Amino acid sequence: MAKPYQAASEHLAALDEDWQRHISAVGPCLHQPHPARDPYESLVRAIAYQQLHAKAGDAIVGRLVALFPGQTFPRPEQILASDFDQLRGCGFSAGKIATIQGIAQATLDGVVPDYPSALAMDDEALIERLISLRGVGRWTVEMLLIYSLERMDILPADDFGVREGYRRLKGLEVQPTRKQMIEIGQAWCPYRTVAAWYLWRVAKV
Repeated sequence: MAKPYQAASEHLAALDEDWQRHISAVGPCLHQPHPARDPYESLVRAIAYQQLHAKAGDAIVGRLVALFPGQTFPRPEQILASDFDQLRGCGFSAGKIATIQGIAQATLDGVVPDYPSALAMDDEALIERLISLRGVGRWTVEMLLIYSLERMDILPADDFGVREGYRRLKGLEVQPTRKQMIEIGQAWCPYRTVAAWYLWRVAKV
């Protein structure tokens, strides 16, 4: 039985020797999405991780969930009912608190779609809708598309790890710009999500 991302890995490995060498070193793509996670939850989690290392983000989310025993994740109403100091104690900055409360309110208002509605929307339509929220940028929605909606062709061109990974992969002196990254990434279609997964691992090989 073929591995889930085998066709993507083969497509990328066939691009050139750099990709082939890197994919051989890393091995099969082990991307682990979280299917059926509500867009609301995905956005709040993504905000927690913004501009932080994964372990710091894990700790913040862990403390947030611990505020609500017996639940896998707090509901929007609970986020809105939490006082500032409670959320600050989880490790959220003042700006991030305003953002996650805005996401919670937008969910109750129907601006943030539920999972089935998000699944039916195309990538750019969902990005355009959600970046209207305070503190929610394109990268945040791209993480939702990659991890919750399991889209296979998303390239987070603003992501430091993706750009730095490509710089190292190719031995460049400087990172590509966002525009250059988008142009370069055309060759990775329709598997740009898997390309990003491999680029995030360039420094780890």
